Formats: sequence, structure tokens, C-alpha cells
Amino acid sequence: MARLPLIGVTACTRQIGLHPYHIAGDKYVRAVVVGAACQPLVIPALGELLDQDTLLDSLDGLLCTGSPSNIEAHHYSGTASDPDSHSDPARDSTTLPLIRKAISAGIPLLGICRGFQEINVAFGGTLHQKVHEVAGMLDHREPAEQPVEVQYAPRHALQVQPGGILAGLGLPAQIDVNSIHGQGVARLAPGLRVEALAPDGLVEAFSVEGAQSFALGVQWHPEWQVRSNPNYLAIFQAFGEACRKRAGQRE
Repeated sequence: MARLPLIGVTACTRQIGLHPYHIAGDKYVRAVVVGAACQPLVIPALGELLDQDTLLDSLDGLLCTGSPSNIEAHHYSGTASDPDSHSDPARDSTTLPLIRKAISAGIPLLGICRGFQEINVAFGGTLHQKVHEVAGMLDHREPAEQPVEVQYAPRHALQVQPGGILAGLGLPAQIDVNSIHGQGVARLAPGLRVEALAPDGLVEAFSVEGAQSFALGVQWHPEWQVRSNPNYLAIFQAFGEACRKRAGQRE
């Protein structure tokens, strides 16, 4: 039996009691197994302490996860991050170079929420720190006081752009998605292709033009109960298929 493809899953740092921990959400590692049919490997946010080239040599795919934290603004604009923005500089120093190396090496890549924003920043794009304060934009944040099932319920429609990865997966021209983010794309990085737009025009999905393999970022959370939504599942299945192809080539 062929081995399961190995997908690296990016972790955040979190202080729990007296000690720092490296953590990844259960819904991401679970979606790698039940959605992509692959094996997850959590990547600690150790920055320059990681030998990223050796790490990537062992992986068949990379999943950049969502997080309560935001990318520090100096990575894309040189201005200070908003004072109430939760940051994770150890994650920034790990994921931003890792994304660039993964694309260069032809490793399948899926970015979700913060991971989506990381891809944009890694290739030279910028972010709105508070989308809801930008004129003409919707409030894309989840209802904080509601149960998690309500927070992750569909919130708005997306217009899937023709001719891209999402359309190629058979997704209809309009899909409904959840919305759990305060930040979003301000300027799309060069080399990224718009895959889907929110009703207010916010870019909510893009692909990496010229990538050697599957390379997609989505602002919403398709990992949430991935098998219950055919559009969400299609994304993870395509990602898993690309990882299987890479695993076969490596063997």
C-alpha cells in the first residue's frame, strides 16, 4: 500500500500558564485526514531555528491555517499594527519564508484565513487591518457572542470567477461561505489570480499564477465540518489529490 501523503500544518504560539506552546486547531488537522485523506504533521513556529529546506523535502503539501492572531503590519506596510491586534511574530517568521520556499519547490499549498493573508503578504501584497472600518466594505467578523455553530454558518455569497481553480473544481458561479475575519486583502500581490469575490468586492480567494502545483488561498473556513459541505470538500479533495501526485513523484 502506498504511504499517505504528508501535509505540514502550520502552528501558532500560545502561552498556557507559565509556558509557551505550539498549537494547531483540531479542525485543520482533522480536515487533512477526513477531507484530503492525507497525514498531518504540525510544524512548530520556530522561525529561523527550523531547517525549512529539509522540512519541505519531507512534505507532500503545506496547509497554512487560520488563527486568532494577525500578521504584524511591518511585514506589508511599515506602519504599526493596531494596538488591539493579537500578533504572533514567531509564526510570521516561520510561515512567510516557508510559503515562498514551498511555491518555489512546487509543493501543493492551501492557505486558510490567516494563511490566505500570509500568502498575499509573502508575495508583496498588503492588508486592511480592519475591513469593517473601510468605506463600502461589509463587517466580515463572526458574531462573537453566538455558539460556534452560528459563527461558522454561511454568512454571505461569493462570486466564483470563471477560468480558475475553483471553477475548475466544479464550484458554481455563486457559493455561500462562512465569514470569520477582521482583516482582509487591501492590495493583491503580483502573481496572484483572483478566484472569488465577496459582495463588497473583497478578494476572498486567489491562486498563485505559474505555480507548479495546486496553490490556493481562501479567506473563509472550508475546513469547518468539511465533509458536510460539497464545495468545501471539493477544495480539500483537490488539495489532497495534488499532494498524492507529489508523493508519487517523490517515491
